[in-house]
Amino acid sequence: MQITRNQSLDVLRGTAILLMVLCSSIAFGKVLPAWMFHAQTPPPYHVFKPEVPGITWVDLVFPLFLFSMGAAIPLALNNKADQQPFYKIALQLATRLLLLAFFAIFTMHARAWVMDKVPTLTTHLLSIGGFVLLFLIYGNWSAHVKKYSAMGIKIFGFVVAAVFLYSYPFAYGQFSLAKSDIIILVLANMAFFGGLIWYFTRNHPWLRIGILPFVMAIFLGAKEVDSINNLIFNWSPAPWLYQFYYLKYLFIIIPGTLAGDWFLKENKQAEQIRDSSKKIFIAIASIATLLIIVNLWGLFTRALVLNLVLNAIACIALVILTKKIKAGKTIKQLTQAGIYLLMLGLFFEAYEGGIKKDYSTYSYYFVCSGLSFFALLSFSIVERLGYLKNLMGFLAANGKNPMIAYTAGNLFLIPLLKMTTLSVYLDAMSTNAFNGFARGLIFTGMVALITIFFTRLKFFWKT
Repeated sequence: MQITRNQSLDVLRGTAILLMVLCSSIAFGKVLPAWMFHAQTPPPYHVFKPEVPGITWVDLVFPLFLFSMGAAIPLALNNKADQQPFYKIALQLATRLLLLAFFAIFTMHARAWVMDKVPTLTTHLLSIGGFVLLFLIYGNWSAHVKKYSAMGIKIFGFVVAAVFLYSYPFAYGQFSLAKSDIIILVLANMAFFGGLIWYFTRNHPWLRIGILPFVMAIFLGAKEVDSINNLIFNWSPAPWLYQFYYLKYLFIIIPGTLAGDWFLKENKQAEQIRDSSKKIFIAIASIATLLIIVNLWGLFTRALVLNLVLNAIACIALVILTKKIKAGKTIKQLTQAGIYLLMLGLFFEAYEGGIKKDYSTYSYYFVCSGLSFFALLSFSIVERLGYLKNLMGFLAANGKNPMIAYTAGNLFLIPLLKMTTLSVYLDAMSTNAFNGFARGLIFTGMVALITIFFTRLKFFWKT
């Protein structure tokens, strides 16, 4: 069965990746309010304060991307799982793990400020060269040139990248595998373990959910010295590549795979929204979006009682509305899962000193998973109704090429702005809240345009 690409999932991924760029490019310091940054690193000094409870929109960005990765797993592996033996699936997942791990290591070392404490013209040029090398290594060359030529291009890229990593005198000292982009390394582990878990439980989704309490049990008992929990938690064949600590994000990836399963099973003909139901679907999407905003406000400001009351009212409204629609089984499933996980997370809120991204709490996993369901639900309804086509297309184009979007800023745009001194004008915008936010929007817009350019050329980075 040919799987049609799910645009709403691309939109969710594109939204997440652009928000990642935005939150790292807005003005730091005291010009922007605390809710514009990670809750545990508030302005003006952005010092890590793990005791501070609450989350902001910035804390939701990574879970949105994780969730979209989880939802994509069934869509990517379903046909292969039916046609290929397990060892081929396992080999593909292991290859992707290593390719993403290399991506995490190389992209960290290719940043100008990692190469030199005070970047020079040479290091900026090397950084741009690193961006070009990534095209050689991860580009979908097989779609543009013959098979062996494509293989040769990738091998050449890997060799040049390896020579660079081995020989360059980095600012922190001799090259180390342990120096990598932690976000990408976590994603690498989630792609591998999430894929394996989905494969073995693809016909038994409840068994997939049943794995999570065992993961939770290992975390809860890991501090007990000489326990099996402690042994499992601390064991690693290669600490630079895998640590059990990364598996905490299975609490977001695995719920995401359920959404992917539902998209696989939906009947496209039966799922079309009738004119008579449009107002109901619009109401569902509006409430789902409102729930995201309400929770970010309520959990950050610590208005916990009012937040819970508003959530209860909104969730009851969603239940009533979904009962009124005759079509839209997938919409109902996304809604029900979002309600369950969100409410579960809110009732976990008091545990571990309140919801936090760092150090992440169970409330954080469940609340963010629930809000991710609501985000995907809203995008899915907007897509089916045919609304906001230009915006949806813009976001989806970025979601189809997330690796380019993730690196274009650090490895290409920043060095280019520094070399041309245009960065001076961008930095000068960090004077007040409006300009400080506009600074991030301008930078993110440029990254988005670079990404869309290659997407329209049908040139993608893949693992």
